[in-house]
Amino acid sequence: MLPVANPASARVIAGLGASTIKLPTDLTVRDRRDTCGRRCSDVYVECPDNLGGFTRYQQIPELVRVAAPVYLQFGLRGTNDPYPAGSHVTATMVALARERVRRARLGPDLLQRTARGDRIWRTSRPGVAGLAVPVML
Repeated sequence: MLPVANPASARVIAGLGASTIKLPTDLTVRDRRDTCGRRCSDVYVECPDNLGGFTRYQQIPELVRVAAPVYLQFGLRGTNDPYPAGSHVTATMVALARERVRRARLGPDLLQRTARGDRIWRTSRPGVAGLAVPVML
């Protein structure tokens, strides 16, 4: 994780080939826009306690409106850090993964509820060219 907190650093990171800019969890919506401009950003909507424990569900519509294109990340606040993981914590890891998926579904649901007029919120389909895709090594 390399959080970028200002426009100059964002330009350097993008110039080095980054396809998305990871932002610190405590930036305001305006700070996020000012830092990234129209570059794709990576924003925690809910982040684990060891990354600040912020929850920003109520800001999702504004984040998407102001900062798109944007990846919204859903960590789990208020849980134990599961790493280093191993077979001894498989049940915990599976339960945490299911809860992350459940919470991630809240994002599109909120966007749908807050859509106004002809504004349509869209999510990208899996595997779209040009989008960063996490790879397990």
